[in-house]
Amino acid sequence: MTNQPNSDQELLVQFREPSTKERAFTALIKKYQEKLYWHIRRMVVDHEDANDVLQNMFIKVWKGLDNFREDSQLYTWLYRIATNESLSFLEQRKKRASISLSEENNPLENKLRADKNFDSNKIEWKLQLAIQQLPEKQRAVFHLRYYDEMPYQEMSRILETSEGALKASYHHAVKKIEDFILNH
Repeated sequence: MTNQPNSDQELLVQFREPSTKERAFTALIKKYQEKLYWHIRRMVVDHEDANDVLQNMFIKVWKGLDNFREDSQLYTWLYRIATNESLSFLEQRKKRASISLSEENNPLENKLRADKNFDSNKIEWKLQLAIQQLPEKQRAVFHLRYYDEMPYQEMSRILETSEGALKASYHHAVKKIEDFILNH
């Protein structure tokens, strides 16, 4: 195989060239797949769901990359798509779950509790349960800031929300998580 593109700029140039489009897209997937998988996985919890969301996200990227205007970094654009796909997935699941009133409130919490490694006395499990109590958008803000250590400025571009609103959302999320851990 000839030159593998390294920089995002090279990837974009090669993607726009019909003869190297597929190779460039494969390189883009290899470069960002793991980071995006874990970002999605923290939001949707389940491995299979995360794979589905990731696959849908890369389909959208394939269809939309020709129109990428480069007014943000490629990684920021990919994160925005991954976040939006995750939130859409969670919203659809919530709608399906609300049809059945006999189900418990939080299917993600149920999946965590069903995990064979689950131990409600361990702090990391309490943290995960606490995170699942947050509204989806607040959960996304928490994940981006806490796990990905993303600066508010970049989060603002991804979530298309002001930095002040994101700081407030993160603060409220941390407070809710703290309260949950202390009281459960």
